[in-house]
Amino acid sequence: MTKIEHIVFDIGKVLIHYDPHIPYSRLIPDADERKWFFENVCTHDWNLEQDRGRRWEDAEALLMERFPEREEHIRAFRKFWHEMVSPSYDDSVAIMTGLIDSGHDVTMLTNFASDTFREAQKMFPFLTLPRGVTVSGDVKLLKPDVAIYELHAKEFGLNPAASIFIDDTLANVEGAKAAGWQALHFTGAEKLRQDLRAYGIDA
Repeated sequence: MTKIEHIVFDIGKVLIHYDPHIPYSRLIPDADERKWFFENVCTHDWNLEQDRGRRWEDAEALLMERFPEREEHIRAFRKFWHEMVSPSYDDSVAIMTGLIDSGHDVTMLTNFASDTFREAQKMFPFLTLPRGVTVSGDVKLLKPDVAIYELHAKEFGLNPAASIFIDDTLANVEGAKAAGWQALHFTGAEKLRQDLRAYGIDA
């Protein structure tokens, strides 16, 4: 097994929470209506395009043209975004900061809109501690596209075979493997500790 020289963390659902239902449970109290809204208006695929670099103004305009009666709820997605990303996962954050403190080379690779990522760094200062980050909204590429892993490796001087990627989404784990990286599917902090130990990394 190649010795691991670089550890790369995903962010959402690994280091910080993400759940759009948090503010919308208040904004659209009826569960069936809320389900319809997320399936037809502010969908996962719509939000993903902001992670790819589309401006929020353009994203909102697109939906308001189709659903003018939903303008308030459409604008609420960006307005109350900060509520969707709380709390941090302190147990996995402790793993990441412990790895940094013990001298490991740690970076981050995330599907995240450019502006909301900068807000997240202010909300959660530990997101400034790794050596650097590739943000999908900055580079206009999304995981699990192999190109974003290759770009991250090039930008940070990583040897893919000696790099291990941690992500909660299996497709993104497979994308990293397709790029020649080692990769772990994150399901919880304790399992992550065990998985890292198997690679000779004490966390």
